[in-house]
Amino acid sequence: MRSWKRLWLRLRYLAQHSQRQRLLWEEMDFHIESMTQDLVREGMPEREARAAAHRKFGNMTRKSEEVHTIWIAQWIDDASQDLRYALRMLAKSPGFTAVAVLTLALGIGANTAIFSVVNGVLISPLPFRNADRIVSVFEDMPDFAEGSISYPVFLDWQRDNRSFESMAAYRWANGTITGAGQPENVRARCVSAAFFPILGVNPILGRNFNAEDDRRGADPTVLISEGLWQRKFGRDAAVIGKRLVVGGTGRTIVGVIPASFRLKIWNFRTGDLYVPIGEE
Repeated sequence: MRSWKRLWLRLRYLAQHSQRQRLLWEEMDFHIESMTQDLVREGMPEREARAAAHRKFGNMTRKSEEVHTIWIAQWIDDASQDLRYALRMLAKSPGFTAVAVLTLALGIGANTAIFSVVNGVLISPLPFRNADRIVSVFEDMPDFAEGSISYPVFLDWQRDNRSFESMAAYRWANGTITGAGQPENVRARCVSAAFFPILGVNPILGRNFNAEDDRRGADPTVLISEGLWQRKFGRDAAVIGKRLVVGGTGRTIVGVIPASFRLKIWNFRTGDLYVPIGEE
């Protein structure tokens, strides 16, 4: 209990620092005024008495700094004593120490997890148009809490859809790019033509995929990220129409997705480039 009381006093000290400074200056003014009155009673004119009192008392600002230094030093010394005492007590009770550390770890972990959810859902919602109307849909599969679906199943859902204005599909497709400097492994994503329009994301150059791109047998196309555009093409505005080999397939660059696009949901992370999911 005494330790908690001392901690409370330390916190009060930090919170009341400005008040302490004010009280210190009031006390110094009181001492100077007292010396001034004593000199006046001895027959010295008040103006000379006040000047003499100031000379005798010394520099008020310096004294304030000296007292402040003493306060800080005392606070640090008290805090170090409390820390040493706490470490000694923990060393004497290893069982209690283990429980305390485990409790702190669980508490911090739980609070971090809760904050992550609250931050993502309430504080920092998805930075997209009509984000409150965007949902992720998964297939209910035995032995799996959430299951992905095949692209043909998605097409069935899309055909029979009566609940949503639009539907889009996505999946991972990492690969290597060539034809633009040194080969590089990149984070590639396969998305359907409606993916970026649903999120309200427009390319800063070129266009999004269209239905013609997103079909089997279509000419291979690719959307690249602004980061890849900067890294591989030096932000060349003539990049649209150029060829880029992705995973051994030559593709035509049709657009550049802005760096502001950030999406982090289950089974999806923002990629370096995007290819139509329906062309395969």
